[in-house]
Amino acid sequence: MIKIWLEVGKDEQEQRFSARINDPLRQWKLSPMDLESYRRWYEYSRARDTMLRKTSSRHAPWYIVRSDDKRRARLNCISHILNRIPFKKISRTKVKLPKRLAKGKYDDQLSLKGMKFVAEKY
Repeated sequence: MIKIWLEVGKDEQEQRFSARINDPLRQWKLSPMDLESYRRWYEYSRARDTMLRKTSSRHAPWYIVRSDDKRRARLNCISHILNRIPFKKISRTKVKLPKRLAKGKYDDQLSLKGMKFVAEKY
């Protein structure tokens, strides 16, 4: 068993909640439970400390991921989990891309002309 706790700092939580309050497109992410968790920060932190202390064991310890930076947290978490899973390297034969069959060849992009495409924003 691999147990992960994503740890968000006080300042980061406040910044995220403020961003949600001020952005009409993200307000839906802010629930009454979020507001209550903000109010009870220290109570929740003490409960977290108790839970981590009482449920961590040698065979199933808690691993804490600092998650103020979401991207780094995801990468660190994935890397940590993958490093905990034993694996054997498998030798594979090199794949060679085959030639496309010329039979039935046509301009497959021309047939899409006039179709509705999603705008490429990114």
